[in-house]
Amino acid sequence: MRARKLLFLSSLQMAAVSLGEPQFRVCADPENLPFSNQKLEGFENKIAELLAKDFNAPLSYVWWGQRRGFIRNTMNASLKEQRCDVVMSVPTGYDLVQPTKPYYRSTYVFVYPKGKGLDIQSLDDPALKKMKIGVHLLGDDYTNPPPVHELSKRGIVDNVVGFDTFYSAKNPPSSIIDAVANGKVDVAIVWGPAAGYFAARERVPLEVVPVPSGKTDLPFAFDMALGVRKGDEALKTQLEQVLDRKQVEIRKILKDFGVPLLDSKTGGK
Repeated sequence: MRARKLLFLSSLQMAAVSLGEPQFRVCADPENLPFSNQKLEGFENKIAELLAKDFNAPLSYVWWGQRRGFIRNTMNASLKEQRCDVVMSVPTGYDLVQPTKPYYRSTYVFVYPKGKGLDIQSLDDPALKKMKIGVHLLGDDYTNPPPVHELSKRGIVDNVVGFDTFYSAKNPPSSIIDAVANGKVDVAIVWGPAAGYFAARERVPLEVVPVPSGKTDLPFAFDMALGVRKGDEALKTQLEQVLDRKQVEIRKILKDFGVPLLDSKTGGK
C-alpha cells in the first residue's frame, strides 16, 4: 500500500521521505535582478517565498546562471543534491520543463526619455530608422530575441546597438537601460520585467511603452509560468492550486517591481 502511495507523491513530498522534511527547492540565477539574486531581493525570490509558505516547507535554492545549460545543471542534474523542483519564470511554450498555467503575462517594451518629443509606439515608426536602438543580442541569429528579427525585417540594422544578454561585472543587467538614460542610445527595446524595474531607478525619467505585434510579426508578449520536471503532474497540480490562492499577492509583488502586466487574453500574440 505504501509503495502505491509513493507513486502519487510530488517532488516536494519525495524530499520529505528522503530528507526527513519537505523542501521547496527552486532553481535560480544568483545575480540577475529584478528576477532573482542570492540576497533574495528579486521578484522571483519574493514569489518563491510566498509559495513555500503556502506549502509549509522551507525554501531552498540551487543557484546557477540562467544561460545555456541552466535546466541541465539544475532541475535535470544527475546528482540529487544538485536538483531543484521549480523554475520560477518560464514561457508557457518552453519545452525543457513542464510549465504550469501562467501566473503573469508581460511584453517587450520601448524605453526612451520623457520630455524629448519622442512618441515611439510601433516598430513601423519611421523615426526608428534614424535612431540608435539598443537591443539584447545572443550572438546566434536564429535565437536572438523577437525585436532583433523584426527590426532586421524592416531594414533597421546599421543603427542597432547590441548588448550582451548574459550579464557580467562589465555588463550588469541594467546596462541597456543605463545607455538610454545617459544618451548612448536613443531608445531600447527590452523584455518588460527588466525594463520596468531599471527604468524606475534611473535619475532621468523614462517612458516604458509596450511593443505591439503586427499581423506578420513574431510575438512580443508572453505568458510566464512556473516550470517543473517533466512528468511531475502532482507538483504541477499543487503549484497551480497555490497560484490560484495567491493570485492577488503575486500580482502586487509584480506591480511593486514595475513589471508591465498584460491581460492573458489580450496584449499580443
